Amino acid sequence: MSLRMAFTLIRDLFPSAPQFTVESVPDLSGKVVLVTGANAGIGKETAKVLLTKNAKVWIACRDVSKGEAALKELKELTGQDAHFLKLDLANLRSIKQSVEEFLQRETQLHILFNNAGVMHPPVDMVTADGYDLQFGTNVLGHFYLTKLLLPILISTAKSSPEGTARVVNTSSRGHWYGGLQFDTFMDGPKRRADRTFRLYGQSKTGNIVFSAELHRRYHDQGIISTSLHPGIINTELLRHYDSLVQRITTWFFHDVPHGAITQLYAGTAPDAASLGGQYLVPWARVGTPRADTQDPQLGKELWTWLEEQVAKL
Repeated sequence: MSLRMAFTLIRDLFPSAPQFTVESVPDLSGKVVLVTGANAGIGKETAKVLLTKNAKVWIACRDVSKGEAALKELKELTGQDAHFLKLDLANLRSIKQSVEEFLQRETQLHILFNNAGVMHPPVDMVTADGYDLQFGTNVLGHFYLTKLLLPILISTAKSSPEGTARVVNTSSRGHWYGGLQFDTFMDGPKRRADRTFRLYGQSKTGNIVFSAELHRRYHDQGIISTSLHPGIINTELLRHYDSLVQRITTWFFHDVPHGAITQLYAGTAPDAASLGGQYLVPWARVGTPRADTQDPQLGKELWTWLEEQVAKL
């Protein structure tokens, strides 16, 4: 582990007290928000806070029963009704169907939280379309979702008083452990021989590269795209770890409400409107990701690859 990586780990384990808190989130009356993976963990906590601030919140996940349970819990916690969108990020054709359903029911979208993700599944798990499960869900699925929602995001930005709409992409400090190797995005012998931890890091690198490229391409149309590391948080992402590791995490990891702080800041804080293209770290601060994630050429290459995967859908 390099000195820089060791420093970031210590900082993530023991970040300074947050200056931005739940109380800092402004009133969101009239705002429409979509949060992927909001049936659990940081996504559900984010949805909860948004509801208390009067936003119209859509929670998107693939499991209908878990989604309905989350709706019920959020209602009990906030007194507000959220809305459910069935979304399977590991199935490209179903993403298109989900967006079509959303667009039939909404004419505006002010904030998109690309929050959902999978972490360290068994290497034999792939998406419905044959992609590495982590890259296919965390990067390609969110790319296609965002691409299909760009028209409504852009039109919302044009009609809103702020002249903007926000896309918040949840990455991780795990991006330090895996750069992009394009020949492992799809299933094959090289991917099967790879380490699932590196494949996870690769997907989190992809989140940052995509977010920065989205900013380059669409900031002049009012799209504010940021990426972030939410912190070292004890969530259901750890379900593929053994029981000992899960017990150890309870000693050092932060609770879920802390995990929502940075993305709530990115999505709602007035001063975060100037942070398009940036990478944020706990708690609600601008950070510095690995240098290659900011390379415009890499951003262009990844965007081109992603476009090619969905061109015929």
